[in-house]
Amino acid sequence: MSEEAVQAAESAEQSQAEDVHYQAVEKEGVVTAIWEMQGQKHIRTIDPRSNEGKQILALFETAA
Repeated sequence: MSEEAVQAAESAEQSQAEDVHYQAVEKEGVVTAIWEMQGQKHIRTIDPRSNEGKQILALFETAA
């Protein structure tokens, strides 16, 4: 790969990582799932009771 191709691939990876955001799925006021999204694409579902889910929810609660 040329240097330019490597730089383009690295910048694409960085922009993809920046696009990741989370959406809380609520049912009757209780968070039942956390969706990890990249743009409009659903990447994975995180259980809010898991360690990672608790960390994500804690970040949003302190930001609000």
